[in-house]
Amino acid sequence: MAKILHIRSVNDYARYIGAPVLHELVSVIHYDELTAMRHSLNSYEVYAMFLNDGELPELTYGTVQYTMPQHTLMCVSPGQIGGRTDTGEIVHASGWALLFDPKLLHDTFLGRQMSRYRFFSYNTSEPLLMTEEERGIFVDCLEHLRKELKASNSQTSSNSEASNALNLSASWLSLILEYCQRFYSRQFKMQSTGEKGLLHRLETVLDNYYARGLQTEKGLPTVSYCASQLCLSAGYFGDLVREATGNTAIGFIHEFVIRRANELLRAGNSISSTAYDLGFQTPSHFSRVYKKVTGIPPSEYK
Repeated sequence: MAKILHIRSVNDYARYIGAPVLHELVSVIHYDELTAMRHSLNSYEVYAMFLNDGELPELTYGTVQYTMPQHTLMCVSPGQIGGRTDTGEIVHASGWALLFDPKLLHDTFLGRQMSRYRFFSYNTSEPLLMTEEERGIFVDCLEHLRKELKASNSQTSSNSEASNALNLSASWLSLILEYCQRFYSRQFKMQSTGEKGLLHRLETVLDNYYARGLQTEKGLPTVSYCASQLCLSAGYFGDLVREATGNTAIGFIHEFVIRRANELLRAGNSISSTAYDLGFQTPSHFSRVYKKVTGIPPSEYK
């Protein structure tokens, strides 16, 4: 069994790689300042963001092997496992890491906003590839955050001063996450509108699904099936579709299915046969989805 480093606090990781301890809830690490470190396969109980500026070997995320090109950002949340098993090899990394404890978010506005930052749940086969400008903004924010942490750590502070320092740190953290949200949105636009964009490829997947008759054994095409055919995680795929269409992934799939339903209904098929031909389990389920998409029941259209 692989040896796993359990990161129960942000400083479990900092101490392992020999980075300075700045705060009990937040850690900002500049790998270029470290003399040497060893790999680790990490089990996270904290949030973490890793910016790679160098050349990394193949890493593990869950059961998936992946690589991180230069200037890519990987984000993980509590409960995830990733990294590379420690073999004793000394490595020299380049880039930055930001780790923060969920306790920092307790009963705060940022804590209530965390569900917006879905990039913490993406598979690492879909990291953020930063532009030079985006990387500069991200690193600048990290440097300011680290400066705040060092200042609060270097002097004996009153409770109010410590609280102010923590609030400033939370503000910088919020700004960092908002910037990353913007950067991911830029990546979504590029991936969904490029040559043979996402929607074109998605419709091809759906056409092939019905051409192969998969609905007879699998039922309706699902978000997870379509995402896997496009080599994307379901969450990342859903965000790409929403960025491109304003609709959810399942909503887009249902619209595709109902367009096929209209073709069958116009050809004289009954509502029941149309439902079963498309992979619905019952005609009543078909009618509910049809009315949700079109605003009218299939009987009225027919």
